[in-house]
Formats: sequence, structure tokens, C-alpha cells
Amino acid sequence: MTNHLSQALNHWFENKDQTQWVLGTIYKTEKSAYRKAGAMMLIDGFGQQYGLLSGGCLEADIKLNAKRVMQTGKSLLLTYDSQDEDDLAFQIGIGCGGVVHIILQPITAENDLGLSDLREALNNRRGGVYRQLIADKQAPEATFDFNGPLQNFDIAQRSTLETREGAEWLVTQIRPDPHLLIVGGGPDAMPVVEMAKRMGWYVSLVDPRAANARKEFFASADVIGREMGAELTQYAHESRIDAVVLMAHSVSLDAQALKDLHKVESLKYLALLGPRHRHDTVLDEAGINWQDAIVPISGPAGLDIGGDLPEAIALSILSECHAALHGRTATSLSKTL
Repeated sequence: MTNHLSQALNHWFENKDQTQWVLGTIYKTEKSAYRKAGAMMLIDGFGQQYGLLSGGCLEADIKLNAKRVMQTGKSLLLTYDSQDEDDLAFQIGIGCGGVVHIILQPITAENDLGLSDLREALNNRRGGVYRQLIADKQAPEATFDFNGPLQNFDIAQRSTLETREGAEWLVTQIRPDPHLLIVGGGPDAMPVVEMAKRMGWYVSLVDPRAANARKEFFASADVIGREMGAELTQYAHESRIDAVVLMAHSVSLDAQALKDLHKVESLKYLALLGPRHRHDTVLDEAGINWQDAIVPISGPAGLDIGGDLPEAIALSILSECHAALHGRTATSLSKTL
């Protein structure tokens, strides 16, 4: 179980008739905050939470207020101000120095706040727009509208407050989880798959060699494929692959995969394992120039964080990939201040 919305929604859907539920959403922040507007958390009648709205500082109080919402059936607005000495956020020493505004909304069989539609969209890797009425002490209103496969993937949820007919609504652009395709199913691919799944990503693994990419060693992979060539290209286009890591430890297989995947329009990250001279050899074998790819080819793959074991290499690659999906530079945060 991760803190990703898609997995939280799946858990809610499977257990929605077993107990009461509340949806918590950050609708506005001021100055520094651990999470931003659009962040969501589900709370059940047993006091369990799925997701985070802070670094763990506020969740206990949020869950207490969620019980009030379950009892009244009305929405509730909360504000946590870490600069106000009389505020709980200040007293428990959050330290972020900001203000977080949260709405808690009851989820019922009669009004599931559009979460069933939202869950279906995310499970089918479709995006959409989620709208929530920001109003206190009244029945909740929220809707989700599909907008089909997204042309421009952005892992970050983008939320804005809008005024409509005198009421304030939070409008959140919902994006599906990233889809990572790994070519090569050797032992060093195992931590890449496991870490990516831990982050809530959808992971496909492709290797035509029967001895590799075996299900017993990659049980958490969502898809294991064997076909290269046109079938792999079609799958990548139809599945809207967001990131590719080539780690087959075979020049010919990596070159074939590079030919198959370098023009996939949805790509935001394309990486090739191995030293620089091998990178050039694979490109020569594939018969393409680095400028031909839809995105820059990272080779050697990953960030320079040190370590030569598979786990360290996986961390290095996924860190670079994560930064690329966010449009970030992977620079140390201390150097951006």
C-alpha cells in the first residue's frame, strides 16, 4: 500500500460498504507546506488513513475531525496555521511555516463524490477533472469528468480555486500514475521493478529470453511481455508509456528496443544502462542518432550518487526518471535556496 491516490481509491472501493468513509483534500496552502492543493486522503470508520495531507503531523487531528463529519454527514473546513501560537499546527511544532486549508467530505452510498468514476479512470490510465465544492457544514458536492488519454503527461496534480455562481470550487487536473517500461529481466531489474511499484507506478517488463523476466522473480510487475519489434512499438503507443529503461545487457536487444521505442510520443524519459562507449555502440547498432529520439537518451542511465550494487543503481535510475517526469533538474535542494 502506497500513498498514491489510485491505490487508496482501490482500497476504498473494495471496502466501501464495510464502514463509513471521509475524503480529506487540501484546497489551499499559504507559504510552505508539505503537500499542495489537490492532495487527497481517505479515512475510514476504523480510524485508518490512506494517503497523507502532511508529513504525519496533522493526521491524528484530521482523523478526529473526520469522525465528526461521519456523525453529521456534513462537510467540514479545517485550517492549520503553523505561525499562529494558538493553532494546533504551531503547538505541535510542524515547522513548515505555512498555512494549510483542508476540506473533509463524507462519502456515502448515495453520494460517492464521483470517486468511483475517478477510480475507474485511473485504473484505465485515463485522466480527467475533479471538482469539489468548498463549503462548510452542508452536504458535499463533487464530480469527476473524464477527458480520455492525456496528451501531455504531468505527474503533478494541478489545482486551482474557481468561483462559480457565488460558490468556491477546487478544480484538480487528475493524472494517471506513471507507466515505466523496462527492457531486460535480469537480476538487476528486480529492484527497479520493486522500487517503481513502491512509488505506485505501473510497470511493464519485456524480455524475449525465456530464462529472464520470470513471473516468480517479478511478481509485482503489472505486465511481462516477450515480443519486440512492431508489437512492442504498438504496445508502447497504446499504453502511453511515460518512461523506458533499457537494461537487457545485450547490445542487440537494447538496440532493437531503442529502434522500437525512441519515437513513442508520450515518452518523457529514455535511459540506457552501461558506460558511455556502450551507449554509442547501441546507437550504432540501432542505426539512429541521439537527435532522432523523442527525448534525450540518458546514457549512462541515472544520477551520480555512488554505489555499484543493483539497489543503488535502481535508486540512481529511478531518481533521474522521477525528476524527468516532474520536469526537474535533480539538483540538490540545498543549492536551490
